[in-house]
Amino acid sequence: MCGIIGYIGNRPAKDILLAGLKLLEYRGYDSSGIGVILPKKEKICIKKSPGKISALEKILKNCLLTGGTGIAHTRWATHGAPTHANAHPHLDCSKRIALVHNGIIENYEQLKKQLIKEGHVFESQTDTEVIVHLIEKFYKNISIEEAVCRALKLLNGSFALAVISSCEPNKLIGARSGSPLIIGVGEGENFIASDVPAVLGSTKNIIFMEEGEVAVLSRDSFKVIDL
Repeated sequence: MCGIIGYIGNRPAKDILLAGLKLLEYRGYDSSGIGVILPKKEKICIKKSPGKISALEKILKNCLLTGGTGIAHTRWATHGAPTHANAHPHLDCSKRIALVHNGIIENYEQLKKQLIKEGHVFESQTDTEVIVHLIEKFYKNISIEEAVCRALKLLNGSFALAVISSCEPNKLIGARSGSPLIIGVGEGENFIASDVPAVLGSTKNIIFMEEGEVAVLSRDSFKVIDL
């Protein structure tokens, strides 16, 4: 069990994500991490650390992350030890896509072997990293949500995901199958999270995602599609 949260809005994502992680720490305390799309630079900045969220908080204390789109994760280790490399978020080879995941991908070894043959380079021992490389594989001349949907159809297991792309900074993608995920609807901002308490400080308008649904969030709207 892990905890995930994603934010898209006009406020700096860093503080909102960190506050949400603290409310999700009961879901995992082996490591934590945050990824924010940096405005104007078209890149994703990742900060993560083994240990409790307080360790991540120290790293972020003097770190200027002003972007309004980001994701974060607190981990209970399943595949891979609680190390810096295995902490989420995970990036694809191009560093354009970042992903956090709660769940277990049962066929990750088979998928990983095929992706390595195709030239993908892995930096962790987690099952999660397979997903972000699959998305990268399909992310050619299609939207990030389309690439996510194509990747998810190849997975066996359970997942709740939050995905961002520096190529489409005005989108936050969520998806679930077998693991819980909620949408928090605010004014000029939207959220996804593993559990309701993570977003209650900002909104009480909560939508519980159903099995096999993918959510596409922007600052001012959202849509939910069936995988």
